[in-house]
Amino acid sequence: MLVEVSGVKIEFDERQARTVESFKVGDQVKVLVKHYGDTFTSNPGVIVGFDNFKNLPTIVVAYVYGGQEIKFAYINEGSKDLEICHWSGDLQLQKANVLDWLDSKIRKSQEEIRDLEQKKSYFLSNFGKYFEDGNIA
Repeated sequence: MLVEVSGVKIEFDERQARTVESFKVGDQVKVLVKHYGDTFTSNPGVIVGFDNFKNLPTIVVAYVYGGQEIKFAYINEGSKDLEICHWSGDLQLQKANVLDWLDSKIRKSQEEIRDLEQKKSYFLSNFGKYFEDGNIA
């Protein structure tokens, strides 16, 4: 087959030609994620970045897992349990649902911080005297 690219004519064997997929930031994709054993899930996502590392260029994808959780995938030559392909479907992602999920995670983390602060305060008030006596360094 003879092809002209920018005024240069190139001849190649179609039997050995392969399709090269191109992706750009903002493209909608499906992310195939391998889980335990041989189970996979296909998740809608968006390419959010490209890390142009010298030895391992990496595509960064934000994808929706479980209908509302946002996760990140890093796709490169070394990726074994991840794969992406173009997708033109609807993300079916509701902003309010994601914000509710994130707010819930924030509240849970804040509760964990309060719990740890209470444990620290209890420790200092109830065990502090023991340590002040030089019993344990």
